[in-house]
Amino acid sequence: MVKSEQVWPISLRLSVTDQCQLHCIYCAPPDGVEQLSFAELLSFEEMLSFVWIVKRRFGLSKVHITGGEPLLRPGVTDFVATVARENVADLALTTNGQLLGAIALELKRAGLPRINISLDSLNHETFRWLTRGGELRHTLAGIEAALQSGLSPVKLNVTVLRNVNNHEVVDIARYGLERGCEVRFLELMPIGPAADRFGDLFVASAEVRAKLGEAFHLKPTPLMYGKSSMNYLARDAHGRKGIIGFISSQTAPFCCGCRRLRLTATGQLIGCLARGEGPDIRPLLRDGDSCDGETLVEAIHGALCLKRNGGPFRTRELMARVGG
Repeated sequence: MVKSEQVWPISLRLSVTDQCQLHCIYCAPPDGVEQLSFAELLSFEEMLSFVWIVKRRFGLSKVHITGGEPLLRPGVTDFVATVARENVADLALTTNGQLLGAIALELKRAGLPRINISLDSLNHETFRWLTRGGELRHTLAGIEAALQSGLSPVKLNVTVLRNVNNHEVVDIARYGLERGCEVRFLELMPIGPAADRFGDLFVASAEVRAKLGEAFHLKPTPLMYGKSSMNYLARDAHGRKGIIGFISSQTAPFCCGCRRLRLTATGQLIGCLARGEGPDIRPLLRDGDSCDGETLVEAIHGALCLKRNGGPFRTRELMARVGG
């Protein structure tokens, strides 16, 4: 018999699709990701079965819906509504924002409290080049729609790249503060295409923080155990205030206390983003008896044991496959 009682509940990231609308230079190959057949993807019902057993057997602090681009998956709003009815303490979704303008209010009404939106540049040409065809105006419209719908907080995620967008960090931070968004600057991770260009593109959080410190007064907020973002209360010369965060996977890893699990769209349960390893639980989720037995619980325990606890990244998986 496997003991399932845990001191800390699990934070679960569900990748509802590996289909990409944008092919950002650091996370996807130029020709995109091969689209899988419908039969290869977990159904929403199978994902909900997993949410249910994690909540019942381990405790569940957070469900974060990701992709690929989750808004490409038909029925995602109904899925959000069903997960919301599980009364998880924290429910969120990450998107590139290209489709968000038309669906933000629907997501809010379905029970989504908050949203993360990728925004790597405020320059139209840089954005188009970096995303290989994305339109900045669509993402900006998505941000405005999220704010108007009452989603809160709206968090803007910025992956900082040398000689690409590192000169924009003050402008992006100011854009976020002016609209009441939280802005989080992410260190590049050596995953997928970024692994080969990591040395040229990487920018440490300390460098970004120093640049922002020239434009804002930054006061650190209390660090919460197990959280990935180190947050600061930022204030500009006009008295505007807001949260600026730094996710420093390379220079300040947050492995200690990490209770994140990632369930990919095809059913791989990944315990550590830096490792990209984990059991295939799709057969278990498609066998109704397994969800009531110990086999799936053992698989969850095994995935939790795959945490790296420091050390280098050693996965070559694409972010679209493992879930952002």
